[in-house]
Amino acid sequence: MKNMKIDKRITLLCGHYGSGKTNVAVNLAMMMKKQYDKVTIADLDIVNPYFRTKDSSEELARAGIKLICSEFANSNVDIPALPQEMYSITDDTSHRVLIDVGGDDRGALALGRLAPKIKEENDYEMLMVINKCRPLTRTVEDTLEVMGEIEFACGIKFTGLVNNSNLGEETTAEDVLGSLPYANAVSKATGLPLVATAYKAELHNELSDKVPMPLALTLQDKIL
Repeated sequence: MKNMKIDKRITLLCGHYGSGKTNVAVNLAMMMKKQYDKVTIADLDIVNPYFRTKDSSEELARAGIKLICSEFANSNVDIPALPQEMYSITDDTSHRVLIDVGGDDRGALALGRLAPKIKEENDYEMLMVINKCRPLTRTVEDTLEVMGEIEFACGIKFTGLVNNSNLGEETTAEDVLGSLPYANAVSKATGLPLVATAYKAELHNELSDKVPMPLALTLQDKIL
């Protein structure tokens, strides 16, 4: 099976609460650092009650990855003021950037501030992290509704899908394989390619030759 590739300068990751989007984002930033000298991960997620990229700040710093976080993370501010540093995403094209967008349309509103310049540069991927194990994205129809809300809020269309259906530490290879019909159905309904199937690294030997575009993840530890 082919492995996931990151070819664009800016990679945007969206996903509903508990999709595992932020864990995917941190892992992809680490992958990007192996290919590129200057890598930035920006956290626009203002509503996610699970993981934040800030929880991996020390790990990212050791890897030499720049982290940009909104001061309004985990607040109830509907349309947060972005820190000035956030605009370097579009102003400094020497960096490869991964943007952790948000858990729903409210999180995507922050991205709307940057959307015009991102679209003007036209060197981006916008990926939806889907997880059939979460209550609000169990079905194709529900997943499409969430995707539509995010696209409307931020003004950018999705270009691909990442299947990250999982049950956390309890996830088995059978769980991942069982999610493929759902992921393929979302792909067919949207016309978007499935660019990766993610799973925890411990399952790599069982899954690497059985899933499309395998992406083995190291699970992120949450700061309490």
